[in-house]
Amino acid sequence: MMAPHQNLAAVVHGPNDLRLEQRSIPEPAFNEVLLEVDCCGICGTDIHFLKEGGFGSQMLIKPIVLGHESSGIVRKVGSKVTHLKVGDRVAIEPAAGCRTCDLCKYADCCYKLPDHVSMEEGAMLEPLSVAVYATRIADIRLGSRVIIFGAGPIGLMCLIAAKAMGATRTVILDLARAKHRLDLAKKLGVTGTIAITKDDKEGDLVKRIHEILGGPADRVLECTGSEPGIRISIRATRNAGQICLVGLGNDDVKVPMVDAISREINILTAMRFNHDFPAALEIVASGYVNIKPLASHHFDLKNVHEAFRVASEGEGNKVLIHLVPRDTNNNKKFVN
Repeated sequence: MMAPHQNLAAVVHGPNDLRLEQRSIPEPAFNEVLLEVDCCGICGTDIHFLKEGGFGSQMLIKPIVLGHESSGIVRKVGSKVTHLKVGDRVAIEPAAGCRTCDLCKYADCCYKLPDHVSMEEGAMLEPLSVAVYATRIADIRLGSRVIIFGAGPIGLMCLIAAKAMGATRTVILDLARAKHRLDLAKKLGVTGTIAITKDDKEGDLVKRIHEILGGPADRVLECTGSEPGIRISIRATRNAGQICLVGLGNDDVKVPMVDAISREINILTAMRFNHDFPAALEIVASGYVNIKPLASHHFDLKNVHEAFRVASEGEGNKVLIHLVPRDTNNNKKFVN
């Protein structure tokens, strides 16, 4: 554990203004725990805060510490905390609600990790929970034919979750320059991939999707937020199919709405998750799914700027930052 008042943090102050700063270590309140963060993943929203100062209505009003995809070790516990003890390894659900209204009631935010689950997997439970939530509200079920737009961390997590939910035929699309991500999708068991080029026409992409799936999609998980992705999602989905918009992209898009309405396509949106951390932890801990292959890069906190460059340029997949030496808190060495 770091000495008092020696807690290094990556703090974004504004667009392209990321600083490593010392922050004081607080004392936990009666219902809180103090955690030493072990491993942290870079999220697309972190990149939005760094590049643009936020997204949508969630814009910076003061400097914030980045890094909500985290796992850590309990170092202190409040007087009323009974379900955790000092030394516990936990995954952190990055949310703080009132816990009384219908919108934000949920269990405590630290989920104890079984001994065989790595800190890296613990840090990746947050994006997996996003995918579990998206597949759940999209009502993916046994035998579903599913399109996934985007083979980044969330897209590939959605592929894993969709297959776990029972999807039997899946296709994932990304830009041709993201070949390494499409190759990883193949290793994760996708039925087929499509590398999009600037010369591809919407109709041709719809035809290729149908060829891979054996017909129109039952469900779509759109993880790019791009206008072409949303347009093709509508065109490639069967009558009364469901599209879940997961990714953050263009603020405004032009879509074939008459087509969507006339064929009763249900368009849903997903923002983060809702009571999905326990399920995400269970499918990882049980071995039902394997998210280890998504961890592509590992950096120490002192190299956070390079980590963000790699993540924002899409050179790998899930970029992880380690705040303590790797495998310090793992029972065995983390191997993809």
